[in-house]
Amino acid sequence: MNGAESLVKTLLASGVDVCFANPGTSEMHFVAALDAHPQMRCILCLFEGGATGAADAYFRMTGKVAATLLHLAPGFGNGFANLHNARKARSAVVNIMGDHASYHLAYESPLKGDTAGISRVVSHWTKTCEAASFVAVDGAAAVTAAQSMGGQIATLILPANTAWENADAAAVSAAPAALRRPTIDRVRAAAQTLQTKGASLMVDGLALRGSLALLAAKIAKKSGCALLAPFFVSRIQRGAGAVKFQRLAYVVEENSAVLKDQTSIVLCGAKRPANFFAYPGKPSLPEPAGCAIYDLCEPEMDYAWTLHALADELGAHHITLGNEELQPLALPALPSGAMSLQKVGEAIAALMPENTVVVEEAITSAGAMALATRHARPHDWMMIKGGAIGGGLPMSIGAAVACPDQKVLCLSGDGSAMYTLQALWTMAREQLDVTVVIFSNRGYQILRGELANVGVTDVGRNAVRMLDVAEPTLDWVALAKGHGVAGIRVRDAGEFVSAFQGAMKQKGPFLIEVMC
Repeated sequence: MNGAESLVKTLLASGVDVCFANPGTSEMHFVAALDAHPQMRCILCLFEGGATGAADAYFRMTGKVAATLLHLAPGFGNGFANLHNARKARSAVVNIMGDHASYHLAYESPLKGDTAGISRVVSHWTKTCEAASFVAVDGAAAVTAAQSMGGQIATLILPANTAWENADAAAVSAAPAALRRPTIDRVRAAAQTLQTKGASLMVDGLALRGSLALLAAKIAKKSGCALLAPFFVSRIQRGAGAVKFQRLAYVVEENSAVLKDQTSIVLCGAKRPANFFAYPGKPSLPEPAGCAIYDLCEPEMDYAWTLHALADELGAHHITLGNEELQPLALPALPSGAMSLQKVGEAIAALMPENTVVVEEAITSAGAMALATRHARPHDWMMIKGGAIGGGLPMSIGAAVACPDQKVLCLSGDGSAMYTLQALWTMAREQLDVTVVIFSNRGYQILRGELANVGVTDVGRNAVRMLDVAEPTLDWVALAKGHGVAGIRVRDAGEFVSAFQGAMKQKGPFLIEVMC
């Protein structure tokens, strides 16, 4: 058994059975080892950012670690943006990064780079294997590290010779250490704070769905506090039966309006709210002056236990939730006539099936989608948690691999989708059940707004050309066809309804370009 084989066996023994890959020469022995272990599902992505984005969403939907296979420092660099998103989402990902044979690193070969350095910038845990005999143990440690602290990025660097040299038997990852908990005195103090006028409870992560979301709603109802959630969420349950969270906003003024009456914010599994960017003359923090921030439980701590402890302290476990706390089902009529974002949202709300997984990367267009789908059938909604563009299409791959029996809907702006359009090819090859809706506004619409936000009012030709994607005009139907995905362009609401209706009835990838 060589080092690569011992690593594949270790990953499988540790519960990691999906690998999103973009390999190079230094990973060929690992590729051969994957070939010998068909129980490991290997999915080729044509760009490293596709592999890392897919692994992120796979964890978000399953709670299971996925592996990526990346080539050297430059290849890892190509996957960096979506690892940043995964880190912000607290996703557990194990990166296997190949490197030159250890003895070859003495020479300045073209692809030589600082593999450990580039990993440490975004990874919580980095280890370079020193010998083939250590590969299995190091691999098991990587899985443990990824599963620790609620989800981390772990990167194992595998010099090529450690992959081809003889190795020992496989290892199995250990259980991660128990999560830290706040003291009961802090819980009691937080419970008292939540019962004061103008108090709010802000949660994130697992508390945005399932039983923990319901528990948070009971705590809010019992204490009388507001229940907040971040704007950028890793995954939130929406639609009929979902908890009514007051989500923060992207725009600074709207964010401040959400929090204008708050006197205190108790954070449980959430970070302190901050505006996305700094702007001249505008605040960095959205809460009003004098609002107290009570950091009860950090995201890497045991916030599930903490919510239960809060409910115990308040006597909230037996609270009954009703229409004030949970979304009702209210499907809109199918729209017709001229195209509008509101009508697209209404059509999606009326037609998407129960348990659809929505991956959203279309901030300027998706506001109407989010509003229209509040009362749709139950569904999950995922966003680019770290704000790095290019995550939508790759995340749709990961979600579809994780949930093969659920429809995946990707909502993306045309500019954002160009970052990782190679993901369409992987959707076609794997025949993933993903419907991609491209909002074709011929530009980086979000940046047009940002230009105004920083106070630039005199916009000339050079500025315009930095923000549009026209001249030439992108043809998303042709781009999809070139990657093996069927597509259609729609110009009015009736055409969208027909196209989306068909997409929801069929299996496999399909793209709809919305001219807006």
